[in-house]
Amino acid sequence: INLIAMKKPIIGITLDEEKSKTYSKYPWYAARKNYSESIDLAGGTSVFLPHSNENINQYLNLIDGLVITGGDFDINPEIYGKEISSKFVKLKKERTFFEFEITKKAVDMNLPLLGICGGQQLLNVVLGGTLIQHIPDEIQSNINHEQENPRDQPSHIVKIKKSSNLYKITKSEEMFVNSAHHQSVDNLGKGLEVNSFTEDGVIEGIENPNQKFCIGVQWHPEFLIDDKDLEIFKALVESSRKN
Repeated sequence: INLIAMKKPIIGITLDEEKSKTYSKYPWYAARKNYSESIDLAGGTSVFLPHSNENINQYLNLIDGLVITGGDFDINPEIYGKEISSKFVKLKKERTFFEFEITKKAVDMNLPLLGICGGQQLLNVVLGGTLIQHIPDEIQSNINHEQENPRDQPSHIVKIKKSSNLYKITKSEEMFVNSAHHQSVDNLGKGLEVNSFTEDGVIEGIENPNQKFCIGVQWHPEFLIDDKDLEIFKALVESSRKN
């Protein structure tokens, strides 16, 4: 048996961290199962990455691709040169520091990388971009980007630019997606382009076309609501294969 041919790309997935005493009385890590299940379905092997800054280089030696997950918190605006302007901004300092460092190094290495929801926002900030701190404060919209219906149901359409890598992956000009965010990309980071958006102008996806695979999406494709969601994970896994 050719073990090299059988070896599935290892995709690192970042974890959320919590101090709320629900799962344990002590601080704990968490991630929804569907993050790893979607990687497995797409042909990869998923591993979760604790927030150990001294182990970032070890992690990057171990993994072939990286997923930066979402979470119910925001990046400190100070990192992108702004003051907090919304009472809805919630911070997780340690998590942001870890994800910022591993993302920066992954981009420098041209390691395939997918940023999901808050992970897209982080990717934009790592590359020097800024964020809208609370969408309703800045954009008049009929779309509620923090949908009221369950996360495993879609809430709005995103339009995909035909010139983008995301279009090459999905072969579609639109997707029907879920929406669970109150912030979004404002000024784009260095080397990034918009690949998808909603009719109200909110940026729904970004990418660096000069990287092997460097894509951020504002929705949660791990719920596999639209049949194109799995294609995004398959493309990440494919680009993470050792040549």
